Amino acid sequence: MSDLTSHSERYKTGMKTRRSVLGDAYVDRASARMTDFDEAFQTFITETAWGSVWSRAGLTKRERSIVTIALLAALGHDEEVAMHVRATKNTGATQDDVKEAIMHVAIYAGIPAANSAIKVIKKTYAELASAAAGDNG
Repeated sequence: MSDLTSHSERYKTGMKTRRSVLGDAYVDRASARMTDFDEAFQTFITETAWGSVWSRAGLTKRERSIVTIALLAALGHDEEVAMHVRATKNTGATQDDVKEAIMHVAIYAGIPAANSAIKVIKKTYAELASAAAGDNG
């Protein structure tokens, strides 16, 4: 696998944004799991999703977070919904923001998609609260 110095500026921008949204620990774990098989894919999403889209000036990270959660929920990508809900601690999206996004999912993508997402989101928030209580206790 290649080292960071051989990557494009868009990749470096994407990695900085990815870390600011998902957190260093998450990105470090994902990087450690990367193999020759998925290295090209990881480079692609870092450059395009994080370096080209998430790094644009048009929306705030909070707004992008809300849109992303709604889209992932509408498409039924539960694991990604949970990941982006965890990332709201870094993006500034609130639980009320997420709740409103899911209301839109219910209307525009269907109640089953929203219902499934609500289950994932509630579980994720409970895990976050439990982890925070463990840190404070």
